[in-house]
Amino acid sequence: MKNKGLIYGAGAYMLWGLLPLYWRALHSVPALEILAHRVVWALVVTLALVALRRGGWAWLREALRTPRTIALFALSALLLSVNWGIYIWAVNAGHVVETSLGYFINPLVNVLLGVLFLKERLRPGQALAVAVALGGVLYLTVQLGAPPWIALSVAVTFGLYGLLRKTAPLGSLEGLTFETLLMFLPALGFLLWQERLGVGVFPHSGLASTLLLIGAGAVTAAPLLLFAAGARRLTLTTLGILQYIAPTIQFTLGVTLFGELLTTERLIGFAMVWAALAIYTLESTIRGGRAARAQAAARP
Repeated sequence: MKNKGLIYGAGAYMLWGLLPLYWRALHSVPALEILAHRVVWALVVTLALVALRRGGWAWLREALRTPRTIALFALSALLLSVNWGIYIWAVNAGHVVETSLGYFINPLVNVLLGVLFLKERLRPGQALAVAVALGGVLYLTVQLGAPPWIALSVAVTFGLYGLLRKTAPLGSLEGLTFETLLMFLPALGFLLWQERLGVGVFPHSGLASTLLLIGAGAVTAAPLLLFAAGARRLTLTTLGILQYIAPTIQFTLGVTLFGELLTTERLIGFAMVWAALAIYTLESTIRGGRAARAQAAARP
């Protein structure tokens, strides 16, 4: 069971890490148009997957009858669309390395959001990790003359999205389906408007781009389904370690394949963030091990 969980979890993060290759193949398409297609085709895929499940559509009727659920998912859909839009634009504008920084610091942003909104207490190891990461961000800000706004935007929007979904009443697939349903009309309206203006790419840019735009739904849903399957079988500590696979792949792609410049200043800033993550992971692993031993000792 755990081996399957590792395969599912690692597979999800590997697919997320390789996403820059997919979006870069669509570099000739404007980011907003890619985003709109991602929403439209993701809805098609998720509706098909929900239809194949035995649970039926009762959850959707209940969600549509509950104003609080609609408001919560409207906000999470907005955050998700902003996150997707920034990420797609950044990849095709040559900022893959900086997007990877955003996902590296995301776990520490989650810790801060937990303290601010869920009244969670900051443990000493977590506090040290957050302080070191903030030091890295400040160092990059001073050295580069401006905050790494792409990384911060990616981390904060995804962190807030995760915070909302943590308290949301729907599961992974149902939640994504509802979010894309709420985003569908604006996305479709934008695509129709682009077509009316005569500047729409789909389906005028060739077979390869057309198929890639349609496939955006599948590449959105596939890692989420793998993640959901892995999360049910793995501990949070294991998932916390696996999550570094995606930004590591993105960082490697940015430096090697896409040839993005990695100056000494940027490397030092990244090293500080990596040190913070090492502290955070070590603290979480030790704490998880103690909790597991305490549970085992308490069993009769």
